[in-house]
Amino acid sequence: MENSVLAQFQDLGAAAALALAAVGSALGTGAAGMAAVGAWKKCFAQSKAAPFILTVFVGAPLSQTIYGMIVMNNIVAAVQQGSYLWGAGIFSGMAMGMSAWMQGKAGAAAADAMGETGKGFGNYLIVLGIIETVALFVMVFTMMAIGKIVG
Repeated sequence: MENSVLAQFQDLGAAAALALAAVGSALGTGAAGMAAVGAWKKCFAQSKAAPFILTVFVGAPLSQTIYGMIVMNNIVAAVQQGSYLWGAGIFSGMAMGMSAWMQGKAGAAAADAMGETGKGFGNYLIVLGIIETVALFVMVFTMMAIGKIVG
């Protein structure tokens, strides 16, 4: 009986890794997107050119969904060997999702600043890269842990 109940939830960790990372990406791109639209509106209102480069800030949080998919694939491989790893999927998905959300919020500030001044793109990109590093660390360390658990 216990094995059949567990089997019903065998994909929970894998699904959580992708879904929670994607939720963070959606929140992050939404935050940065709203700020980019606002910055463009200000530019149009002042008859200034609206910088298309702001789309970089909007799209930055999308990569965490890819990291979630990579972790998901590793968890699926572990499930096939009998290890469900729900916690790994849930907590890594949450961490990558939060990274994406905060990256989007920083991207929103960057879009506002760049839209107003037209300067600082490299500096803003560095900040987004540092926030991205959190998700990369989570992905790599989770995959290392999965390898030790399953391997």
